[in-house]
Amino acid sequence: MTQAIAGVAPASVSEATVMIAWPSIAARPFAQMLGRLYAIPLGVPPVFTLGKLIALLSIPQVLLLLAVKLFPWTCTRYRITNRRVVVERGLHAEIHKEVGLGSFDSILLEVRPGQEWYRCGNLVFYKGQIEPFRLDGVVSPESFRQTCLKTQRGFAGVAKSAGVRS
Repeated sequence: MTQAIAGVAPASVSEATVMIAWPSIAARPFAQMLGRLYAIPLGVPPVFTLGKLIALLSIPQVLLLLAVKLFPWTCTRYRITNRRVVVERGLHAEIHKEVGLGSFDSILLEVRPGQEWYRCGNLVFYKGQIEPFRLDGVVSPESFRQTCLKTQRGFAGVAKSAGVRS
């Protein structure tokens, strides 16, 4: 199939990837605790702080967290397509969880203590008052959130004009 715009296809014809994001290690509570410790400003900022010393001393633990995150059987990625938002796991990107673009109406950004140091947060998808979906530890969460919402608006617009129920 040829596409007028590369990577863009109607959802009724084929599924096309809009964006992929890899979660931060700050999706895990241990990394969030480290992030809170790294933010301690005691000392002589910006040259030397207690938080920077803790960061230096915790390099082995962080390397272990990164290694576990990248193992072929545990690696996780978040994918936005023209039909849904998907959590994929493993080397072969097997679908773990998903939510259709018509299955939510708002996305809230939740930044837990310790995640701000990593510049990441959780995206909580809502359909009214119900939470059908959540993405933890999204890096640059606001841009991912905006991309989800724009993709959802495009999906809803096409579905409405085509008379398809979303």
